[in-house]
Amino acid sequence: MPFNHLSRRGFIASAAATALTVPARVHAQNTMQMRVSFDDQEAIYSLIDNPTTRDLMSMLPVDLTIEDFSTNEKIIHLPRRLDEGGYAPFDDETPGDLCYFLGWGNLALFHDDYTFRNDLIRLGRLEGPVTPLLHKGEYPVRIEMV
Repeated sequence: MPFNHLSRRGFIASAAATALTVPARVHAQNTMQMRVSFDDQEAIYSLIDNPTTRDLMSMLPVDLTIEDFSTNEKIIHLPRRLDEGGYAPFDDETPGDLCYFLGWGNLALFHDDYTFRNDLIRLGRLEGPVTPLLHKGEYPVRIEMV
């Protein structure tokens, strides 16, 4: 009898642990990724699920222009403004962040340090090094889901 009791307890603990890990596996399989391709460069971003990101995704694939801006980012002007419902302040700015700039309605692809000033919506994070974003110049760019 104690054996059955322990087995039942072990089974329940195992089932609970499995239930807790399934959403993480499902989430990992459903990661939204976006490719930004220009000249001979390619950057892949893991996207955050928010209304602004979903609005951006609704216009993809799209061919636009990417250009350098300041010393820390590249920008892409979009054909229209995006839904601003993804706005949430953050304080962990990192090179590799993909943001939507509320002032001009453009994408900001940061390759160096920057500061959040209540004018950005974070959309995602670059997978891998920022090296493709260091490629200087203005180029046609293709943005598409992976």
